[in-house]
Amino acid sequence: MVVQQDGRGGAGSAEEVACVVAGGGPAGVVLGLLLARAGVRVLVLEKHADFLRDFRGDTVHPSTLRLLDELGLAGEFLRLPHARVDRVSVTTDGGTFGVADFSRLPGGFPFLALVPQWDFLDLLAARARRLPGFELRTGAQVVGLLHRGGRVSGVRYRSAADGAEREVRAALTVAADGRGSVLREAAGLPLRVFGAGIDVLWFRLPKPAAAALPPAGARVSAGRFVLALDRGDYLQCAFVVPSGGLDAVRARGLPAFRADLARLLPQLAGVVQELAGFEDVHVLHVRIDRLRRWYRDGLLVIGDAAHAMSPVGGVGVNLAVQDAVAAARLLAGPLRRGVPSPRELARVQRRRWLPVALTQVVQRAAHRRVLLASLERDAPVGAPRLLRLLQRFPVLQVLPAVAIGRGVLTEHPPPEG
Repeated sequence: MVVQQDGRGGAGSAEEVACVVAGGGPAGVVLGLLLARAGVRVLVLEKHADFLRDFRGDTVHPSTLRLLDELGLAGEFLRLPHARVDRVSVTTDGGTFGVADFSRLPGGFPFLALVPQWDFLDLLAARARRLPGFELRTGAQVVGLLHRGGRVSGVRYRSAADGAEREVRAALTVAADGRGSVLREAAGLPLRVFGAGIDVLWFRLPKPAAAALPPAGARVSAGRFVLALDRGDYLQCAFVVPSGGLDAVRARGLPAFRADLARLLPQLAGVVQELAGFEDVHVLHVRIDRLRRWYRDGLLVIGDAAHAMSPVGGVGVNLAVQDAVAAARLLAGPLRRGVPSPRELARVQRRRWLPVALTQVVQRAAHRRVLLASLERDAPVGAPRLLRLLQRFPVLQVLPAVAIGRGVLTEHPPPEG
């Protein structure tokens, strides 16, 4: 792990940097890397000691692969253990139907790459640490904002090493601290919440030894929706339930849950017994929300802190990365000159609002018309008209691939400083 534990002494005068970033996820680390590369001194604060956490988004799309290529990191990234997905399908009771064909995308990255997020972040952090203006400080939990003259002027954080609180002053504070953002709440920024209606039960299963793997895509049946993703040494599975539905699954018992999995994905019938208990099942409470305003004077919010996304399409990590790229490109110059103005911060929101809003519109429609509809059905799920159309004219499968893999706007990093 390329990280630095916070082991500083007692509280004293505040540090000063050009930019302090709360959160060492994809948005925070990418922003730190790009700003430091552009000649801006930046400090990224991460509350955990390392990046090793399960069930984080680890689908890296062509848009992010293209960014890595522009940074000279694509080759190193693709040497990490990863799985490639060039086609995604949906299997209903009426058969298997292709949905998105990434192999038809132009450019050098016609696929999705499934890589553990900790490996991805380690790679980015290792490159960033070569830059003189970058520091990643772990074991540093941001707990509040600093203010001066009516504007945000930095953060307070608590060190895991000794429990002491310290201050960092900055020309710009960036909240990239996730959907439960402490800084977003401290700033009192208004949040628009959309109903999601589902939870996702995540768990691991061993890869079947003799049977073929399930196709890369979802399995939809009467009242059930499940997904199995090849993670190399194991399968990461997602079982969709209505919001709060884990209690109902528990009430039916573990044998019934295993039987559901074996019925939906017969390829896994030989390994479902390896799910030892519900303590191995992790619940993702799905949220779709978006800030009405992503900034205050001295503060910018990006990534999940600005817009929580559904796991539909696996786009969350990639949208967060694109936020960071846009912010770095638009704000590197103002940060080198001094203090970015609210107008300059607003430009980031204007740039990123449309991709986020359109993606959330599609995700909400997918929730209503596919996920919730399938969970409410008692009858078998056949072949919806759209799936039949995509199957009849496979060339159309490039359209979902473009929407998922490349997105609405292409973001490019700022030049090196």
